[in-house]
Amino acid sequence: MTDLLKRYDNDTSHINTGDTAWILVCSALVFIMVPGVGYFYSGMARSKNAVSLVFLCMIAMAVVSIQWILLGYSLALSDTSGNKFIGDATYGLLLDVANKPHPNAPSIPANVYAIFQCMFAALTPALALGGAAERIRIFPAIVFTFVWTTIVYDPIAYWSWAPNGWLYTMGSLDYAGGTPVHIASGFGALAFSIILGKRHGFGSEKFEPHNYLNIILGTSLLWFGWFGFNGGSAVAANGRAGMASSVTHIAACMGGLSWSLVAYFRNGKKFSSFHFCSGAIAGLVAITPASGFVAPWAALVFGLVAGICCHYAVDFKEKFGFDDALDVFAVHGIGGLVGNLLTGIFASKAVAELNGSAIDGGWIDHHWKQLAIQLAASASGAAWSFVITSIILLILNMIPSLHLRIDEESELHGTDAAEMGEHGYKFAGSHLPPRSVNSPSVLENGGIIRPATLVSADQLSGKSSISETAEKQPEGAAVPNL
Repeated sequence: MTDLLKRYDNDTSHINTGDTAWILVCSALVFIMVPGVGYFYSGMARSKNAVSLVFLCMIAMAVVSIQWILLGYSLALSDTSGNKFIGDATYGLLLDVANKPHPNAPSIPANVYAIFQCMFAALTPALALGGAAERIRIFPAIVFTFVWTTIVYDPIAYWSWAPNGWLYTMGSLDYAGGTPVHIASGFGALAFSIILGKRHGFGSEKFEPHNYLNIILGTSLLWFGWFGFNGGSAVAANGRAGMASSVTHIAACMGGLSWSLVAYFRNGKKFSSFHFCSGAIAGLVAITPASGFVAPWAALVFGLVAGICCHYAVDFKEKFGFDDALDVFAVHGIGGLVGNLLTGIFASKAVAELNGSAIDGGWIDHHWKQLAIQLAASASGAAWSFVITSIILLILNMIPSLHLRIDEESELHGTDAAEMGEHGYKFAGSHLPPRSVNSPSVLENGGIIRPATLVSADQLSGKSSISETAEKQPEGAAVPNL
């Protein structure tokens, strides 16, 4: 009780107000990435699962924020632990976290650094849950999120960023979360998709995005937030933060273009907003570990390679038979791996020196072993995430009240209705004034909907044409929501 009531450190001599303001803004930018993921995922899924995916992302943010206050920050970033694997409990409940600076952020209060890093922790399990989309129960997902953050994310973050973490002391370069965020979430999603099994209809039914506008909106929010994600990782308002923001944007643009062009020639020479958005995110993922280490010209390579590699990685789920519903493994797992390895090649001493930091650089600075260090970091993060996630899921499935997968009937109706009793869309036409019983509705494209026919959001989004739907339905029939 004495510790809870003690006065905070009031020493402000080290605080730079410009740096502090910048990191507070970046915290808000990273926060907006959480609903960004939700909207991106909801657009990719079928309409009957749209609300639950946004909700899962938001509730993951809430759960992780509480975990972060209780013990997560101390486990992930403690500077008082001599352990190379995990932090201690010194900063539990954020005790003694106020003006006193963290070694990683010497010019801002530690409580500002803590809330900034909290947003990283909140985003990561939200990404991983995409591997279980359209078939996971919400309550077990909440329990999973708390446990996974504690024993998967926190240790990997400690290895990578804490002053005594074993990857950090070995010389691994991870500026903003290639291993703790993207590789951890990507390989966690892979474990999720394998343990939960395939959705009903996988392999025989073609699952397509139901709302491309949600995908574009989600991508826009993510892209916007990524300026804070990478730019804020300088933990100061300086030239290195500017460089990180610049290469972030360049890699996203090149990733979107490279994925789009490959898909254009593979898919009947038609462009797709979905392909561009997926490529942009692949570029953002790849540049994350390198954003404070590479020059703008190198960002072009990151985006190009990530867009192509992640595009082809999407094919893995059909080739190897696992149902990664929202391509989390392909984009974040493979994209994070690509980014980590390219960092070992293109990391530059000159870029790090923009804020006075010193690194040995990568291959372009003739530091040949950096690639091997990056490979070791990637492999350790991937293995830890995949194995521990699998163990967590298997244990939860053994507890009757925490079994993860919804039943077949609930999956047919969708997680929105089965788990939440809510719907993301009203049927089109339900708001229109009544018409004569014998008067069909004539649409602009020439299709005819008979009086009692209802059209779902999936059909309006292009999954099947309205005119085709009308032709298939007998008079008086209603089109079910898919």
